[in-house]
Amino acid sequence: MSARSFIKESIIHASPERVFTFHELPDALRRLTPPWESAHIVQAAPDIKVGSRAIIQTRIFGLFPARWVAEHTAYDPPHMFEDVQVEGPFRRWRHLHIIKPHSAGAVLRDEIEYEPPLGFIGQLTASFIIVPRLEKVFEYRHHVTREWCEAIPSATH
Repeated sequence: MSARSFIKESIIHASPERVFTFHELPDALRRLTPPWESAHIVQAAPDIKVGSRAIIQTRIFGLFPARWVAEHTAYDPPHMFEDVQVEGPFRRWRHLHIIKPHSAGAVLRDEIEYEPPLGFIGQLTASFIIVPRLEKVFEYRHHVTREWCEAIPSATH
């Protein structure tokens, strides 16, 4: 089976350090999980450093329960961090979070390499099931990140 890739990139009007800080918030995963997703955070990672793990209970196609365990495998603040699926619905999943300086603030870039579940059927359906879902989820995630990062810092954040 061949790996697929998905990339989402946005300009955030905040420093790379602030964008990275958002991802280090204890409740960042909760904030980044869209309300329409059938995902329950069983265990949030204590941080995003190498070796930390998050456990999420989700559903494949909204029907089949699946446990997703993601482990952080790279950490280079404020430039990048990475997590990989060690257990879950995909045959393979690697998610690289890259934050680069930009004249307007920072570029947030999510790079995902994955192999769909269900072998040949997963490969056939990826374009019209997995890709649109990733687009919707990462549009939401970038919106939430932008909203927090571009807000005037206060004690409520």
